[in-house]
Amino acid sequence: MLHKRWFPDQIVGETVVLRRHVRENLRDFLRWYQDPEVARLTRYQDGPMKPDEIERFFTMRAMGPDSLAMGIHIKATNQLIGSCAFSQLDADNGSVLFHITIGEHAAWGQGYGSEATALMVEHAFSNLGLHRVALTVFAFNERAIRAYMRVGFQAEGAAREAIWRDGSWWDEVHMSVLEPEWRTARWQARAVADGRSLGAGAEGRPTLKPRSWRA
Repeated sequence: MLHKRWFPDQIVGETVVLRRHVRENLRDFLRWYQDPEVARLTRYQDGPMKPDEIERFFTMRAMGPDSLAMGIHIKATNQLIGSCAFSQLDADNGSVLFHITIGEHAAWGQGYGSEATALMVEHAFSNLGLHRVALTVFAFNERAIRAYMRVGFQAEGAAREAIWRDGSWWDEVHMSVLEPEWRTARWQARAVADGRSLGAGAEGRPTLKPRSWRA
């Protein structure tokens, strides 16, 4: 079992709170992962998951003894709107793979996913001492790609035409953020907020700019 420091009971942000999953959250998982639009954005298989598949997934990935999963709750209402997780921890090389699903349609485009991602990345670098957080995303999910870039993820490449959706082949985009990049971007953001100079050559703008995955 992973040490408790990996995931405390909660991680509090400005608009969301991340909490360890409880068994009652299965009800929401069943609704989310039977939703065709959620399945379209999150699954390699074409179509929603079956209830027994969802329950196995929830038990193993959200509630398992080695789980790195957290429920995403709106801070003001405590509503559960999604789930985020780390997997494939490589402790020797300080890397981990990030996953996130916002299951509630009404919560899409509200910035909750971006904040949850930022909280997890900060936890990885500040508390866990990791060096690299990576993820994959389908190329047609442009909203998610923009959100990841706002947090600091950069495109590394793509598995070309790796998924069939909506009558077309699409790339699976690989993205990552490194601890030095994240630390520098945080310093730059704080310097701008405080009205401090960013140094020679910066011209008042952050020097770290996320690259487009299309580049």
